[in-house]
Amino acid sequence: MIRRRRFPATCSAGQALVAGFLDATGGGGWGPVGTPALLAGGRMEPRKVIGSIDTSEFLVAVAASLGFLLSLGSQGIDSLWVAAFLLGGLAAAPLAAWLVRLVPPRVLGSAVGGVIRVTNARTLLRSDWLAVSGTLATAVYVVLYALWAGALAYSVRAHLREKAAEVTAEPQPVRV
Repeated sequence: MIRRRRFPATCSAGQALVAGFLDATGGGGWGPVGTPALLAGGRMEPRKVIGSIDTSEFLVAVAASLGFLLSLGSQGIDSLWVAAFLLGGLAAAPLAAWLVRLVPPRVLGSAVGGVIRVTNARTLLRSDWLAVSGTLATAVYVVLYALWAGALAYSVRAHLREKAAEVTAEPQPVRV
């Protein structure tokens, strides 16, 4: 059995501080930085990590929005876009909560990790810093998607093996 080393709480607190700062200043960062940090920490189930990140992301977004509104004012904010984002969030939140409850933690961790890696790779490849496009970008995406598919397949197989082991390990009732 492989023992996973847990991150100390101070490390998680530092990552949370950085993630919150990135989210408030750049509009993104809490989910992509906070989710892998909590998943890698191994202290919580993936469904609880996602719920915690979503809840805290709401609070970070409210604080950042209030900061921008108080310092910059509300001119230039399109109410239609705000309403669209609110309606999208209201529709997605219950659906995500329902899905997180149904999907096994191991599979959920692989699925979420893959989404985060692919979206972050896309952001990095399109950044001015790298500016990768064409065949090289396609090759990077193909490799990432293949690794993601492999991780998902491995997670699903491991979950099914665990379920089968649980069923065979349960004591059978003795009939008299």
